[in-house]
Amino acid sequence: MKINELVATINATLTPDRFKDYCPNGLQIQGRSEVNKIVTGVTASMELLEAAKAQNADAILVHHGYFWRGEASEIVGIKQKRIKFLLENDINLIAYHLPLDAHTEFGNNAQLARVLNLKLESWSGEGNMVAIGSLITNKTLADFVKSIETALQRKPQVICNMGGDLTQSVKRVAWCTGAAQGCMEIAIANNVDVFISGEISEQTVHLARESNTSYIAAGHHATERYGVQALGQYLAHNFGLEHVFIDCDNPV
Repeated sequence: MKINELVATINATLTPDRFKDYCPNGLQIQGRSEVNKIVTGVTASMELLEAAKAQNADAILVHHGYFWRGEASEIVGIKQKRIKFLLENDINLIAYHLPLDAHTEFGNNAQLARVLNLKLESWSGEGNMVAIGSLITNKTLADFVKSIETALQRKPQVICNMGGDLTQSVKRVAWCTGAAQGCMEIAIANNVDVFISGEISEQTVHLARESNTSYIAAGHHATERYGVQALGQYLAHNFGLEHVFIDCDNPV
């Protein structure tokens, strides 16, 4: 598959032009024109680049790429080493940020619902970035947290509401993967029992304690491993590409 055809196919699927994003979506670093094998991963770290080379990949597809808004524009240091590596090895780097969070099938939020056995019922917030739903099987907060730890293989941080009762029943849930703790008030407005995201900030604690909404920080990396995998599997199945997902572990 030609690289321009691959990128056009992903663009048609994720419709990145709908989003005001913090980075360019699509082809960020151009490599060889023909793509037979893609490696997917969460972040385009040097560890992932080297693993992709070892896999003889023609393209790397990630959620966190390069050229973020507000960062220094000079190509020096770590940025230079990464870009030099890609260019020297003729490997394409393709990245999608918010479009890969919000997509209703391949998005991180939709895929996290599958992993955590949540029923996705509606969307909220700007760009429909916050998912709203419920547990398929009702659990106590303690049991729900344990099920998240089992599914993601990472111990989440839990801030209970003012009642602080882990035996309380969880029915309604909102979630937004990654660093979406700023969406806590959207979750509260939707009258859910729990809001799940990846990271936590100081003010998140107070919002949880002063509302009827507990907060679970389940890991930025841990909650965003599934969208890019699903997209890679879709591309492999429908366009005859070879696909390998590589999980470069990150404790955050």
